Amino acid sequence: MAAPVYSKGEVLLAFLVFSGGQGAKRRPVLVVHDFGDADLLVVPITSQRARVGTDLVLSDWKSGGLKLPSTVRTEKLATIEKSCVARRLRTLLPEDFTRVTETLATVFRQILKRSE
Repeated sequence: MAAPVYSKGEVLLAFLVFSGGQGAKRRPVLVVHDFGDADLLVVPITSQRARVGTDLVLSDWKSGGLKLPSTVRTEKLATIEKSCVARRLRTLLPEDFTRVTETLATVFRQILKRSE
């Protein structure tokens, strides 16, 4: 059976393993890229307030199928297996996803910047 295909900007409910490896919880994530195999590149979505400059508060969180005002944590990129997806919610508005991709570009520039 072929793996499902997800689109950039889709909001999913997925099982995420805690960074310490002790347990997992269902959390909303945003699809950044579908590799065409069994993996997805995602960023977590939280109802917590923005903590760093690269956290983005969604202007229209309801359009993404979210229940609470939400923040995308663009610095917390993760690769998850598609088998971890519990269900699809909705898709972010193009304006919100454009802000996410612009912020991701900034994050990658910071990562790739040479030490001086």
